[in-house]
Amino acid sequence: MTELKDLERELGRFRGRLLAAAAFVLLAFALLALRLVQLQVLRHDELATQAEVNRIAVVPVVPNRGLIVDRNGIVLATNYSAYTLEITPSRAGAIEPLIDELAQVVEIGPRDRRRFRRLLEESKSFESLPLRSRLSEEEVARFTVQRFRFPGVEIKARLFRHYPLGEVGSHLLGYIGRINPAEKKAIEDWPDEEQANYRGTDHIGKLGLEQAYERELHGSTGFAEVETSAAGRPVRLLRSQGATPGKTLTLSVDIRLQALVEQMFGDRRGALVALDPRNGEVLAFVSKPTFDPNLFVDGIDVENWKALNESIDKPLLNRALRGTYPPGSTFKPFMAMAALGSGKRAPDTVINDGGSYTFGGHVFRSHGDVGLGPVDMTRSIVKSSNVYYYSLANEMGVDLMHEMLSPFGFGQLTGIDLDGEAAGVLPSTAWKRRAYRKPEQQRWYAGETISLGIGQGYNHFTMLQLASATATLAAGGARFRPHLVREIEDMATQARQAPASPALPPLPLKPEHVALVLNAMYGVTQEGTATRVFAGAPYRSGGKTGTAQAVGIRQSERYNAARLEEHKRDHSLYIALAPLEAPTVALAIVVENAGFGAAAAAPIARRVFDYLLLGQVPSEEDMAATRAGRSAAPIGTPRRAEELALLP
Repeated sequence: MTELKDLERELGRFRGRLLAAAAFVLLAFALLALRLVQLQVLRHDELATQAEVNRIAVVPVVPNRGLIVDRNGIVLATNYSAYTLEITPSRAGAIEPLIDELAQVVEIGPRDRRRFRRLLEESKSFESLPLRSRLSEEEVARFTVQRFRFPGVEIKARLFRHYPLGEVGSHLLGYIGRINPAEKKAIEDWPDEEQANYRGTDHIGKLGLEQAYERELHGSTGFAEVETSAAGRPVRLLRSQGATPGKTLTLSVDIRLQALVEQMFGDRRGALVALDPRNGEVLAFVSKPTFDPNLFVDGIDVENWKALNESIDKPLLNRALRGTYPPGSTFKPFMAMAALGSGKRAPDTVINDGGSYTFGGHVFRSHGDVGLGPVDMTRSIVKSSNVYYYSLANEMGVDLMHEMLSPFGFGQLTGIDLDGEAAGVLPSTAWKRRAYRKPEQQRWYAGETISLGIGQGYNHFTMLQLASATATLAAGGARFRPHLVREIEDMATQARQAPASPALPPLPLKPEHVALVLNAMYGVTQEGTATRVFAGAPYRSGGKTGTAQAVGIRQSERYNAARLEEHKRDHSLYIALAPLEAPTVALAIVVENAGFGAAAAAPIARRVFDYLLLGQVPSEEDMAATRAGRSAAPIGTPRRAEELALLP
C-alpha cells in the first residue's frame, strides 16, 4: 500500500514537470510565432529593403579626368590606370599588425606607412584608403593568392594623373592632390547634385588650370549596382550607368615656346608672359623656378615638400600671376602716353637731362649720374632718360598719373582664367589712406611722387599686368582679357566650345600718340639700350628695357652689384611687341636680380620673337650663353623650332 502511494506521488510530480515543460514549449513557440509575425508581416517592407541593401552595393564609377593639351595638340596632362593596395579600417581590425603582415607579401616602405597614417587621421573609418600605389603585376598576383588572410584589404584599379613633361609649364597647369578636410567640408556645402558627383573621388585640382577648370575637367560620376556575397565581395553586376569623362582643355599656349623660355632662364628666377594683342590669348606663361607636379598626385613626401616649401628661391610661387615687381623704366612708354593724353607734355617739349633731378633737397639720380642733355619725348624713351620722367611725375602728380594709367590695367586684376591673381599697386592718395593706419603714414608727400615716374616707389605690378598693358598699347587701345584656355571639348558629344568673349571696352587712344610711342620703342632696338640684342633681326620690333631696385640704397651710396648678396641685386626687365607694323605678340619679362634689362631680359625676348616670327630657336651654345646671362647678341646658328627638345 505504501509503495502504491509513493508511485502515485512520483507520477504526480512527473505530470507537473511535464505540464511545466509543455507550457514552456508552448510559450516559446508563441514567442517565435509572435517574432515571426513581427518580422514577416509588421516589418516586412523595412527588412526586405535592408536585405536588398546588404545584398546589393552601389559603387560610384569615377570618371576619367579631362586632358589638357597645348595649341598644337601636345598632351600636357593625362591619366593612366594602376593597381593600388587599399585598406578599409572599419573591416580590418588592428591596423599596424595588419600592415606588418602585408609587408611580408607586398613591399611597403616607411613613406607608404607615413602617408597612410596621415590619411587615416583625416578620413572616416569606412573609407577605403590606399596603402601602396602602382603595384606591379607580380605584387598583385602574390597578394591575390593570400587575400583570405587579410580582411578589409583589397586591390583596386585607380586612375592616376600624369604630367608627361614634368616641370615644363607646371605653374600654369597646377596639379591635383587628395581632397583634404577643408575641401571636404566645402564640398558638403555644395548642392546635392554636385556633392554626388564627387562620391568616390579622392582628388581635386589644387592650383593652376587644374583648379580653375575643376568642374570641366572632373567629369560626371557614374554608378554600378553590384550583388555581393556575405563577405562583401562582388558576385555579379546588376546594372550600371557609365561615368562621363571630363572635358578636354585646349590651351592657347605653345608648349615648345614655354619650354624654350624655361630653359633659357636656367637656374635664374623670374617670369615671362607673352600675349597675342589681337585676342588676349596667352602664348607663354612662365614662372621660374618650376616644380614637378607629379610629386603631388599621390601625396608629396616630407623631404620633397620641405625642399620646395623652404627654398629661398620659392619654386611654388607663381611669379607670373602673383609676383609683383617695380616696373622700372619699362613704365616710361606708359608715362609718355599719360602725358600725351592729359596734355601735360607735348612730344617736342625738351627737358635738359643733366644726370640728376633735385626735389626738396633730395637728389634723384640717372644711370651712373651721366646726363643726356636736351631730351624730347622720343629721345626720353630711346635713351631712357630718368630726369625727363622725374620732372614729368612732379608736373602730373600722383592722382593724375593714377587716373591716366589705371585704364591700362595697372594695379588691377586682369581677370585671367586662373585663381589667385595678385592686383599689384598703382598708388594714389586714396590708396595710401586705405593702405596705412597711422595718420602720418596715410599722408602723401610730394617727394614720393618723383620716383613713380621711372617705375619705382610704390609701383608694383605683375608681369601679367605689364604684358597686358603692352598688348593694349600694341593694339592701339583694343583690350582683351588674357586667357589660357582656347577651347573646351566635350568628349562625350564631341561639342567644342570657346570660352566667353575676352573683348573689353577699348581705350580711346589717339593713333598719333600710339604711333609716337611705338616708334620710340622701335628706336630702343635700333639706337637705344637694346640695340645689340636686336641687331640683324629681319623684323621690326619695339621694346623698352628696365632695371628695378630689389632693395633701397641710401642717397650717399652708389649701386654696386658685386657688393650685394645675389637676392638683393637689381631686377632685369623688358617689355616688347612685334612685328611693329601689325603686332601679333606682346610680352613682359623679369629676370630677378640679374641687373640691366638689356643684359638678361631682352635676349630672352629676342629668342621668343625669333621662335614665333621665324620658327627658329637658338643653338645649344647660344642657349647656354643666354642662361648664363652672357649673350646679348643675335642668334648665331639657329635651329628649326621642331628641333627643340621639350624635356630637359
